[in-house]
Amino acid sequence: MSEEKRRKYDREFKVEAVRLSLEAGRTVAGVARDLGISANVLHVWRAKLKEEGASAFPGKGHQGPEQEELRRLRRQLAEVTEERDILKKALAVFSRRPR
Repeated sequence: MSEEKRRKYDREFKVEAVRLSLEAGRTVAGVARDLGISANVLHVWRAKLKEEGASAFPGKGHQGPEQEELRRLRRQLAEVTEERDILKKALAVFSRRPR
């Protein structure tokens, strides 16, 4: 069995592919064939660009506003959880009866 390596496309390529597929007289299948990609992939790109607009295809390391907020909240939760655990341990240490 041969494993095909997954190809990655930059944002500009995706946006240009979608633009070409929206031109009058061009079909999604024709544009996809010309670019060497699957028509299904091009349909997904079209839907994503229509749904998300300018924030579509953020690329690696560039997150949308929702993902950035989620990352910030997870980091904050981890910090607060660590602080709580430290306080619990301190309470246990100071609650011991002196001998």
